[in-house]
Amino acid sequence: MTKGQLVGYIRVSTEAQNTARQHEAFATLNLDRMFIDKASGKDTDRHQLQAALTHLRAGDTFIIYSMDRLSRSLGDLIDTVKGLTQRGVEVQFIKEALTFTGDDNPMANLLLGVMGSLAEWERAVIRERQLAGIAIAKEKGVYKGRKKALSQEGVTKLRALVAKGIPKSRIAAELGISRQTLYAYLSNLNY
Repeated sequence: MTKGQLVGYIRVSTEAQNTARQHEAFATLNLDRMFIDKASGKDTDRHQLQAALTHLRAGDTFIIYSMDRLSRSLGDLIDTVKGLTQRGVEVQFIKEALTFTGDDNPMANLLLGVMGSLAEWERAVIRERQLAGIAIAKEKGVYKGRKKALSQEGVTKLRALVAKGIPKSRIAAELGISRQTLYAYLSNLNY
């Protein structure tokens, strides 16, 4: 059997966060391929993660800095690891020093569940703190909320473009907003 590729995966939650610490952990591994996401770990719908999952083949080793970088949802973590190992892909987590091969190892399964639960719990605690901070800011009258994607001028332009029958994807691109945001504005404008 031929040795597969070593494929790395790095994730930070935002564009502003630095990947250096994770890159350093991969420095000596001589990877064949690296995938990097700057997106939330709340679900697996991340461009580079999906690209990595598509790229991986039987015999490959998928290396991730830590479990919470792969997913903060226990269900997604377990599904992803089991799905990969069933395809013959070995999954390694550097920080936890754990490797999953698909063998029915009770200790590995226990650790996957426990560590995944901790990542999910941590995400819930962060969200709880965020909501508490917002509530305090609202009480003090300093919470402004998220900045609107479109100014009043942008909303007027949106209405005009929709009235002309221009495709929604083109309107969204022209206004510099996502289609999801465009549809949210349209529903508020009763279109």
